[in-house]
Amino acid sequence: MLVASLITLGIASMSAFLSLNLQEDIVKVSMGCLALLSLLVTLILAPWILKLSLVAVPLYFERFKKIL
Repeated sequence: MLVASLITLGIASMSAFLSLNLQEDIVKVSMGCLALLSLLVTLILAPWILKLSLVAVPLYFERFKKIL
């Protein structure tokens, strides 16, 4: 299950990167949808420690920014 979730996380990362850097609107929207779908599949297939790290890291950095 870890390998499958890492593969879908890689697909989500690459399609999000492409959706930000492409110029054509249709391709940009389709890459964004593919990124969201892959991210949801990753969250379903991922072990709980990976889910925890995906949720906790952004929250930790947001709290750290407020302190500084």
